[in-house]
This record gives sequence, C-alpha cells and structure tokens, in this order.
Amino acid sequence: METIIGRARWVLATCLAVVVAAGVWGVGVVSDLSLGGYSDPGSEAAQVDDIVDARFGRTVPDVAIVYTPQDGRSADEIRGDVEANLADIDPSLLVRPPLTYWNVPPAFAQGLKSFDGRSVIAVLTFTGDEDDRVKAYRDIKDERLLNGIDVQFGGFSTIADAYNTEARADLVRAETITFPILMVLLLVIFGGVVAAAVPLCIGGLSILASLAVMRILTSFTEVSVFATNIASLVSLGMAVDYSLFMVTRFREELRHGASTQDAVRATMATAGRTVAFSGLLLVCGFVGMLIFPQAMVRSLGFGGMAAVGAAAFVSLTALPAALALLGRRIDSLTWRTGAIDRGDQRAERFWGSVALRVMRRPIVVAASILAFLALLSAPVFGVALGDLDHRGLPQDAPARVATEKLFSDFPLANSGVTVMVRSTGATPPDARTVLAVASEIGRLDGIAGAAPAGESDDYAVVRAILSSPDRTEGALAAVDSIRDIVPPEGTVIEIGGPTALSQDGITSIYDTIPWMFAIMIAATFVVTTAAFRSIVLSVKAIAMAMISLTATFGVLTLIFHDGHGAGLLGITPGPLQATMSILILAVVFGLSTDYEIFLLSRIVEAHDRGASTEEAVRFGAARTGRVVTAAALLLITVTAAFSLSELAMMRLLGVGVIVGLIIDATVVRMLLVPALVRLMGEANWWLHPKVNLPQNHTPSEERGEKEHAG
Repeated sequence: METIIGRARWVLATCLAVVVAAGVWGVGVVSDLSLGGYSDPGSEAAQVDDIVDARFGRTVPDVAIVYTPQDGRSADEIRGDVEANLADIDPSLLVRPPLTYWNVPPAFAQGLKSFDGRSVIAVLTFTGDEDDRVKAYRDIKDERLLNGIDVQFGGFSTIADAYNTEARADLVRAETITFPILMVLLLVIFGGVVAAAVPLCIGGLSILASLAVMRILTSFTEVSVFATNIASLVSLGMAVDYSLFMVTRFREELRHGASTQDAVRATMATAGRTVAFSGLLLVCGFVGMLIFPQAMVRSLGFGGMAAVGAAAFVSLTALPAALALLGRRIDSLTWRTGAIDRGDQRAERFWGSVALRVMRRPIVVAASILAFLALLSAPVFGVALGDLDHRGLPQDAPARVATEKLFSDFPLANSGVTVMVRSTGATPPDARTVLAVASEIGRLDGIAGAAPAGESDDYAVVRAILSSPDRTEGALAAVDSIRDIVPPEGTVIEIGGPTALSQDGITSIYDTIPWMFAIMIAATFVVTTAAFRSIVLSVKAIAMAMISLTATFGVLTLIFHDGHGAGLLGITPGPLQATMSILILAVVFGLSTDYEIFLLSRIVEAHDRGASTEEAVRFGAARTGRVVTAAALLLITVTAAFSLSELAMMRLLGVGVIVGLIIDATVVRMLLVPALVRLMGEANWWLHPKVNLPQNHTPSEERGEKEHAG
C-alpha cells in the first residue's frame, strides 16, 4: 500500500504499460478460440460414437447442402455442376466422399430429395473433433456457391458456426454502444468529468487484461469463442462497479477532511478490502462451472474468472495509484460546485430513512417480500434445459432457414441413432439376437426403419432412421423409447448418435448442477465468514443469494420457457439453453453475494465502532444505498448492450442478469436484508469479535473533525 502511495506515478505507468502490452498480445486469442465444446465427451453416446467410428468410420453428417435450381433446370439436370463443385473439396477434410441424391442406393435416394422434387441435398462428414469440423465447414462453404442454383447450408456445424459468427459481431456492437452510455451515466452519478472518466479507463484496462489471461488459458485448455464475450461483459461491468465503490469512498474520506494519502489508505482498508473479497466471491461463483464435462461450460467459467481477476487487479493497483495522483482533483470539471456533496447527502438521508421505516415493521416487510419472491419463483418448478439448436438463431438466419427446410422437406435425412448391442461375453452377440433387437426398434413410434450394420469384438451395431429430424422433440422421444427396450439376456444396449449425444449432455448438466451449488456455497461461506467475521451473516448472505437466484429463474421460465412476452423479445419459447443457464447461475449468485458484501461490510464497520444493530443497519444502508443502486444500474447498462444480440441464448443471459440485479439490488438488498438483520438482532454477531471504537466515527472522520476544529 505504501508503495502505491509513495510511488504512485511509477505504479500507474507500470500498470498501464504492462496491461496495454498484454492486451495487444491478448487480442490474438481470437484465432485460438474453439468453435465446439458443446457435448459431454464422457457420456454413453460419445463413447458409443467413438468406438463405432474408430471401427467403421464416422457416418454422422456434419453439414447438409440443399441445392434448388433457379434457372429453369430440374434437380436431375444440375448433377454435373454439383458433383464437379463437391469434387474440389480437400479430401483430407472428409471422412468419405460427399453423399448425394445421385450416388446413393435408390432405397436411400428418396430421403435426399424434397417432397416437391425441386431440391436435393448432399451430406458432408468431416474429420476431427467438434471444433475441427466447424472450422472445416467455414473453410469450404464460400466455394460451394453455384450460379443458377440456390445453395443453402444446414446441420449442426452450420448452426454452431452461425452462433460463433454472431457472437463476434455482438462483442463489437456491445462495446461500441456501452462506453458512451456509461460515460453519460457516470457523469450523472459523479457530477464531474474526471470522476466519471476514471471508472471507464479502469474498465478498458480490465478488458485488455482479461484478453491476455484468456490467451494464456488457450495454451492449457479449450476456450470457446463465447468466453471472450463473457470476459468483456464481466470485466467491464465489474471494473466500473469496483471503481464506483472505491472512488465514492475516496471522495467520502476527502469530504471528512482526510489528506489525499490518508484517504487512499482508508479507501484501500475499507472499499479496497471489500473489492478483494468481492472478487473472491465472484470467482467462487465461476469456479463451480469448472466441474462440468462440456468444454464450452468450463471455458465460460475460465472467462468469468479471468474477467473478475483482471477487474480486481486493475482496481487494486492502477486505481489507487491514480487516486493518489489526482487527490482533490478527482472532483475537477464539475458543472455545479457543491452538487456532489448535496447529492450524496440527499441519497444518504433517503436510504437511511428507508432502512428505518423497514426496521419499524421488519416482520411485515420480510413476510411481504418473501411472499412476492415466492410468487416470482413459482414457475421455476416447470423449467427444462435444452441444447443448442437452430431455434436460438434469428428467424431469417441462413442456417436456421436451411435447417427448417431440411426438417420440413427432408425429414428422413437425419443422422438417426447408433445402437450398440454389446455382449457380456468376449464375442459379439449372435445374429438372431441382433436382428431381434433391430426388429423391435423398427416397430417403435418415431422410428422409420432399423437394420444391423456390422459387428466387431464383443458388440454389434444397429442403425436406426428417425422419422423426425435430429434433436427435435420427436427424435428425443424415439431415443427414450429405444433406451426403454429390455436387452436380450447376455447383452447390454447402449445408444449413440447426435440426438442421444444431446440428451446425454443435458442429463450430465442436471447431474452436475448440485455439485456446482455445493462448491459455490462452501467457497462463499468461507469467504463471507472471513469478510464479515460472523457465521450468521454469512449464512444469511448465501440464503439471500439463493432467494434472488430462484426468483430470477422463475421469471426466465415464465418468459423463455412458457412464452409469456417471448414475442416482445423476438425469441421462440422452449427449454432454457443449458450453457447460458449455468452461467446465469454463477453470475447471479456471485453478484448477489457481491452486493451483500458491500452493504454488510458497512454494517459490520459501524457495529465494530460500537453502534447497535439498528444503528449499524441504518448507517450501512445510508452509506451504500446510492452506490449499490448506481452500481447495479451501470452493470444493467453493460448487460443490456450485450443483450441486443440476435441470439436467444445471449438474450437469455442478458435478461437473466438484469432481472437478478433488479431483484437483488432493490428488493432483497435494501429492503429484505435490513428487515432480517433487524429481526435477528444480536444473533447477527454470534462469534463476531468485539471492537470498541468511538460509536459514530471512523478514524478518518475523527481526523477530519479534529483538523476542522483546529
């Protein structure tokens, strides 16, 4: 701390040079990001696919190209142009030559021609993992366009690429919109240009630092392209929030007569300590994401942790150095002398009076708010999670249009289901057993046909064709029916294929979420207990976070799952996208405890000076009400800019974080928390060490009063 104050110019210059250089290097992370990572590599479906693919080669198509003549030719007359164009694809990218309407057996050709006979399709199966296959599609798509023929691309790789392309555009658009709006809001909050500019500068540095950390992470693990969006959102939002808390406390210390050096020391000892704990709490939220088997979920967790770490680092190094250099010039370029102090005093009176009114009827307030939050939470019991699919894209997105055409005109052109009939012995099951399994599968609803497709070692393979497109409700129901088949004696039936892979991925997410909560709650308990030095306050903070989280998901279920208001957001109702739902869990839980620590730290501070519980609550609410509300408003602004995305999953994230912030920063933090702390009385301070400081003064306030008296 003394180094930062004593050598502030050197510290600030070093931070700027290091962070800017690292950020410029970190921009190169874009070329190293993964475009895949959506599936669970350890699931039954993934293992079945790996075993069968290793023995018989991959058969699951990655891309379906739809050809529709536009120049008067028939589908049969474009064969030469299409086949010549497909022959130009690098064979090393493909598992096998493209399958087309013209080169498959007649029994299968009907599935590759549309009902009206005007369109035909070719299917491509790429080599490599999920990331390699999406990149292969990007490499070949532009060269597949043909004169006189409408060429459309559908399939999972095209959908994944469309998501990734939109994500990159979203990032540029969001950052372009966010900074000017934040500047205006900060001018209103601080009343001066210098004070408003400081948080934005810290936010920009935090984004650069987070990109550098992300690039380092790509050397050790797979990092999704969406992680850069999350890192930018979180690093900018939290850096601005942290700067707001610290600049506000710094100006408060100066107002009470402290010197610049003493004001920086007091700010770091109070707001700086709180920022450090806040960063740890948010990391606690993200660390729970690291146990999921999907690489994309883990990479979003890494992105969030990198962003929070970057924001906290810059806020605790460059920011105090800048404050030490600025001193009272932090209030320069204000448009009305004294407006800042008057605004702060009005806010303190307002929030202090709110807390007092709440504490006069704590039971009524607590019961009313809990009933309201329970009502908001009710829809969550009907929620379901879903995988990435075409419905999350804009309705006019080419990948969505093509995929819907495939669904409507080529329903039998699906990847189907791979059924592994494994023997409990050392040899494959006998042919009659395999044929009996295939026959039983073929009679199930949702199955167009099933037949044995080979054997090896201790297993045989049955291929089943679905009567519904892959990953749709009908396909999922058909896979469930196959899973319900009782295997013949001496055999085990295991399921593979895209639909089963998607289903297994969602199941693994459901199974992992309780462990995520266990990690988040345990880590948060340790950090909040260290911050508050009170077990009761720690438990209450976690309970409040869970209440906010449940209410948030109740609202999300009502809109995105049940469809109430979905039209206003331009989304198609359906299961909540699983990956973003997990991210919302981490972010809302972390932010809930984050804002709680800012409020309760001031309550604890007042109590340590000898204030009663009621006086401490009034003091904490008065001193943090304005800044917590302003911080939530700023973070809502950042999130709203990212929510302008055309992707339903990003809108889900944006609405989820915004709803969580509104609930937490207003109803929960400034009303429910004071009521509950008042009700618990002295029980709040169980095991809390007693501190006997003067009742109504912090050390810096005492110094200020003595200086004025002298």
